[in-house]
Amino acid sequence: MTQLKTHETGPAHEESIHLPSGTAWPLILAFGATLGFAGLVTNMFVTLFGAALVLMACIGWFRQVLPHEHHVHIPVTVQPVEITSTRTGVARIEVTDEHRAHLPVETYPITSGIKGGIAGGIAMILPAILYGLLAQHSIWYPINLLGGAGVAHWRNPSTAEIAAFHWQGLVVATVIHGLTCILVGLLYGAMLPMFPRRPVLLGGVLAPVMWTGLLHSTMGIINPALDERIAWGWFVVSQIAFGVVAGLVVARDNRVRTGQWLPFVLRMGIEAPGLMHSEDENEEEKR
Repeated sequence: MTQLKTHETGPAHEESIHLPSGTAWPLILAFGATLGFAGLVTNMFVTLFGAALVLMACIGWFRQVLPHEHHVHIPVTVQPVEITSTRTGVARIEVTDEHRAHLPVETYPITSGIKGGIAGGIAMILPAILYGLLAQHSIWYPINLLGGAGVAHWRNPSTAEIAAFHWQGLVVATVIHGLTCILVGLLYGAMLPMFPRRPVLLGGVLAPVMWTGLLHSTMGIINPALDERIAWGWFVVSQIAFGVVAGLVVARDNRVRTGQWLPFVLRMGIEAPGLMHSEDENEEEKR
């Protein structure tokens, strides 16, 4: 049955409320201060007129609050208030651990980030090699351009030297490329759960564009010679290819719950009787 509750304040009657009286002096004070500063760039008489308004407004405002604040009585009509409710009882909110969770609640495993980084690294090789073939007629140009920074005797090489094959540049480029892709893949695995909507679009396109902008603004200081030879348009294409492929690989993997649901002693790997399930209990749960 619907439970009806009524609260009445009594019959209607006339009353008045006690409120501070209105005043225009603050507005006049602000206008006078504006004229005072405006006169500094126009005419001295404007400043004098503004100062006079400020002085007059201060005196008028003070007289309204000192020694006693001016008040007015506003008549009001008090009417009965009827409060009804259709609830049969009081609804209480049950606060669980989910209400105090730190986002993200679920994340991707570390292996998904590694797989995504490797897949993205392979995908970004294709635009880089295509650029080398179209621009310099050599697949070794982008490889040596990346690996040449780690070879000590490469000082101001010519375009022909960069386009030629160098095993030192290949080794250094492979190491730099592999480590960077794996680290960025791990970052994607931790970052994509923070984008509940369109994670691949935000993590695969927005992040590479921001990363490219950061490199473009700092590469001239880090390595000016490399900055002069990088084709930033192709660089953006390769970064987006990495981001989209890595994002797709990571997003296809199953998420795991973060350790925030576990007590601190369990997250530290300490055996805690009463908080840890025994092997028999785990087998029964699997059944």
